[in-house]
Formats: sequence, C-alpha cells, structure tokens
Amino acid sequence: MDTDEHAHLTRHRSVFDGWRSISIALYMSLVGYGVLVGVPVISTAWVRLLGFTEVEVGRVAGADLGGLAIGAVLTALVVANMNRRVLVLIAVAIAVGANAACLVMVSYEQVLWLRLIAGIGSGIYTAVAIATLGGTAKPARAFNLMLFAFAFSQALEMYVLPQLSMNGIYLVFIGCYVFGLLFLHWIPPRPVDKSLDVEVDVAESDGEHHVEHRHVPAYVPWLVLGAMVATYINIGAYWTYIELASLASEASPTWVSQLLVYTSFFSIVGCLVATVISNRFGLARPLLMTLVLQAIIVGMLAGGINNTNILISMFSFNFLWIFVDVYQMSTVANVDHSGRFAALMPGAQGLGQILGPNIAASILAAGLGYQGVFIMCALASLTGMLIYLFMYLRLRKTIPALADAS
Repeated sequence: MDTDEHAHLTRHRSVFDGWRSISIALYMSLVGYGVLVGVPVISTAWVRLLGFTEVEVGRVAGADLGGLAIGAVLTALVVANMNRRVLVLIAVAIAVGANAACLVMVSYEQVLWLRLIAGIGSGIYTAVAIATLGGTAKPARAFNLMLFAFAFSQALEMYVLPQLSMNGIYLVFIGCYVFGLLFLHWIPPRPVDKSLDVEVDVAESDGEHHVEHRHVPAYVPWLVLGAMVATYINIGAYWTYIELASLASEASPTWVSQLLVYTSFFSIVGCLVATVISNRFGLARPLLMTLVLQAIIVGMLAGGINNTNILISMFSFNFLWIFVDVYQMSTVANVDHSGRFAALMPGAQGLGQILGPNIAASILAAGLGYQGVFIMCALASLTGMLIYLFMYLRLRKTIPALADAS
C-alpha cells in the first residue's frame, strides 16, 4: 500500500523522563556551562583584575572551553557503559580542585593550565547532563527547558560576577559543583537503549499506521557535531570579545554593560518562538535560516560599533543562538539513544569555543582588529549552515521523517 510521506518519529518514555532526572540534569548543565555563558564578564575580569592582555584572554578562555571539549570526548568513550554517578564524582573533584588552585595561582601561565584542567572537569560534568536530557522522550522540550533556564542564569552571571573579586568568581563555581552532589542519586546511572536507530510512524493510504525501524547512517550525528563546531567558533569568538570590542568603539561602556544583562532575558522569547516554529516546520529548515541571520547580525559589526548596531546585534544574537542550540542538540538526541553522541555535544561546543577565541586572538595579534574578528564569525556561521544544508538534502532522500523531525 502507498504510504504517507509525512511520517514522523516516535520515542518512548523512560526513567530519564522523571522530574528528578530532568531537574538535576538542568542544574548540572547550567553549572557545567557556567564559564561558557559568563565568558564576556569573566574575560573582562581577567583583564581588569589579573592584568591579562586581550590576546592572553583569548588563550585562557580557549583553554577553559577547550578543556570542556576534552572532558566531553572522554565522557563519550565511557558514558554508555560506565556508571554516570561515578563520572559526576570524578568531574566535581577535577573542577573543584582546579578552581581552588586558581585562588592562589594567578600568573598567566599557571591560570592557562588550571583553566584547561577545570574545563576538563566541567566537560565531563556537562556531558553527563546533556546525555541525560537527550535520553528523554522529547529531547527538544528538554533542551528548550535548559536554554530557558540559561536565559536567567546568564543574566544572573552578567549582573553578579562583575561585582565579585576574581577569587569570588572561582568560589561561586566551587560552591555550585559541591551543592549538586546533594542530588547525585537523581541521575539515572545507565542508558535504556544503545542503538542508533529511529522509529518512524508511517501513515498508510487507508488510514492505518505502522512503525518502521530505520537505521541512521553514522554520518548524520557526525555532521551535526561538525556543524556545531563551526557555529560555536562564531559564538565563542563573538561572546569572548563582544564587550572588549564595544569598549574600544564609539559605544557607551555603561550602555554595553546594561545590554549584557538585559539582552540575556531576550533568550526567553527565543525559547518560546523556537518551540512554536519547530513544532510546525521541524528542526532543519528553521536552523538553516537562523544560521544565515546570525551571520548577518555578527557581520554587521565589522563596519564599526555604535550604540544602535550593538543593541540590534546583541538582542538578535541572544534571540537566535537559542534556535541554533535547540535545533542542533535535538537533532542528535533524535537518533542517539546511548548518550555517546549526546555526550560529544559539549565537546563540539567546547572545540568551537577553543578555536573561536584563539582564531580571534590571532586575528587581533595580526593587527586586523575587531573588523576581522566579526567577519570570521560570520563565515563560521555560514559554514555551519552549508554543512546542515548538505545533511538535510541527503536525509530528504533517505529518511524524510528524520530530515523534518521536530
């Protein structure tokens, strides 16, 4: 019998859908991504409080977020088989130890290596959190909740961290990791399923439905991870240098400082709109459009920064990056039940975050200025778009239900 081409994916509820599992995973993701979210004000603190140069800030931020990538990769190797509660204990020991060492070791070389180590701990911690959220029956909703919470945590970091000493910032991170251990038993220790398959609910011409199992080619999650690296090169460079670039421009420093707080709340709107759009149009097509728009709003700063265009760029950036993350992460979670590829997502983000600030630092060191940095950011976003476009066109021919999944 003929079948309806508008088939859709199905996923079943499990222990990962309990409120305790989702709650602790959300908390852990906020803590694990703490440096990534707060990097604009943390970067400024390294300059003002420790005397690092703009180039050194790029290297230190890159080390911290590169450590995130290393930790996530290490986690992906064992997350399908190792007890995840043990992984969290290891992660907390590493992150707390490195942050504590930063309280007394303040030279550039020491901080560079300590932030790399701290990043590894946060990478393991975050990878377990993301794998837990990805194991839910509705990963797009789970990741949307995470990013919704990010809107508040980001604004909180932008407001609180600039008022603290450098040691105060490190102590906040230490306290958050230790507090999470109180709820360690809420984390499901192992995955329910380890396959790389999808269940497709196919509607036949006579109105009957049946479920087909389709094997997903391994290139699908790998392409998403590659595109994620490209998009986070843009995000990492933009987010590391946006405040410093603004302070060196015609924009008012007070205005920029206020924008860092207030534009964070605009991410809430992004969460709501992302859900509505993905429910109607799926994940892939809105993602392609979002990456093009993001390239435009970061590239516009290459012509110079003033109070008006920094307002437009920062509000748009905070609105659009929610779309990018929800759609990217949900695409991987739709096909990966083991948590291996889901655990690699913080690694891909971290790799982009180490490449982005370091490429930007090299551009500044070469004397090309912030104009060159923002042009590079736009090109990175377009690169991610082209990767997704290739994947989308391939899936439309092989597994249409996955290509347009929500």
